[in-house]
Amino acid sequence: MRKQIRFYLICAALLLLLPMALLHRNRQESASPSAPSGVCFRVLDTRSGKVETVSLRDYLIGTVAAEMPGSFAPEALKAQAVAAHTYAVRIAEQNRKKNAPELKGADFSNDPASYQAYYTPEELRALLGDAYESTYGKIAAAVDAVSGEILCADGEPIAAAYHALSAGRTESAEEIWGNALPYLINTDSAADLNAPEYLTEMQFSADTVRKTLTALYPRLELPDAPAEWFRIQKSSAAGSVLSVQVGSETLSGQAVRDAFGLRSACFTAEWDGTSFVFTVKGHGHGVGMSQYGANAMAEAGSSYREILAHYYPGTELTAV
Repeated sequence: MRKQIRFYLICAALLLLLPMALLHRNRQESASPSAPSGVCFRVLDTRSGKVETVSLRDYLIGTVAAEMPGSFAPEALKAQAVAAHTYAVRIAEQNRKKNAPELKGADFSNDPASYQAYYTPEELRALLGDAYESTYGKIAAAVDAVSGEILCADGEPIAAAYHALSAGRTESAEEIWGNALPYLINTDSAADLNAPEYLTEMQFSADTVRKTLTALYPRLELPDAPAEWFRIQKSSAAGSVLSVQVGSETLSGQAVRDAFGLRSACFTAEWDGTSFVFTVKGHGHGVGMSQYGANAMAEAGSSYREILAHYYPGTELTAV
């Protein structure tokens, strides 16, 4: 009888504890998403030529730190972490299918000209110096809050493009890259107009412009009058130069940007009688999320979810 009573008491205790355990579990599940355990990326270090295996958490911290100022608001850093995570997942899947020999088996490289920039913890410590602990902690907290989420459209990771600073509106992928995507369209980003270095100028002598262009385009012929060298033919709805007549050649705005190291393809080129003055708006290709705009939204009280919904309309945050 005593054994039976003890058995019943134990069962009763377990029944009382079970709802508490379930409640604790539900609280944990409703908390901020954490990084999926065991997820890693293979990153080619373009400096050493070695392929390093990097955990998702370390990669996102290193990429957010490399791509966005640590001084930005936490919600902007969270938005950047989601965009970077989404980009990495999409590109890694594509590259694994291609098996590109130049990647040496990596998912992508740390070359910012081709993929996302990435800093190792050692590089971050050397770069940030005395500010390492506070900046690293701030970025890590933002990453930890959202690293279980990516942006999807039709069930697939989106092309989560982003740039430093628009010219007041973001560009559409269709106009800039010739590939229409419903979530990469012209979007208001008027706060960018107030950004430091929103408007920049670069000046070059006629001789420098001629040498630069003819080195790239040997068949190029330029009129005698420098004032006639540049004629913008077509611009995007957001202001980027799509095509420009340069002497005998028709070039893209991006080609001119690359040739002279301009901050964006949203520019004018004028001859002032002694030199060419390139007046440039914004910084970057202009497609997707404006990082400065994201920070302005965050400082005005928007959450990372609202920031992402604004710059990538029609997409969904998806747990991974």
